[in-house]
Amino acid sequence: MTKSFAQATAETRPFWEGCVIGELRYQACAQCGQVQLIPHSTCANCFGKELIWKRASGRGRVLSHTTVHRAPTRAWQEKVPYVIALVALDEGFRLMVNVKDGTQVSIDQVVQIGFTEVGGQAMPQAEVPC
Repeated sequence: MTKSFAQATAETRPFWEGCVIGELRYQACAQCGQVQLIPHSTCANCFGKELIWKRASGRGRVLSHTTVHRAPTRAWQEKVPYVIALVALDEGFRLMVNVKDGTQVSIDQVVQIGFTEVGGQAMPQAEVPC
């Protein structure tokens, strides 16, 4: 069974294009500097319309994590158990991502966002830096 993933839209296309080349991208407001991972046509803080895309370092700390033992859909059944982490990136936004298979994480642990191909799509994942 094929997994279903988010489809790129005009607003999210730069994020997904970045994933393909190994870049974690996020939006920032040119007026107030507010960062936002979820792309919008206006700034969530000042409603400014001049948003720019930036490349994140990918470095962050684990805020929370959980192990999924029961797949949310049949498409994910072959992957259980898997770990999902909420990561606070150094640039000031949070990202919920899968953790690289076999990687153990703990609260406040430093992780690096890497990328893996899943179902023909480049997806960010948390990895422990070397």
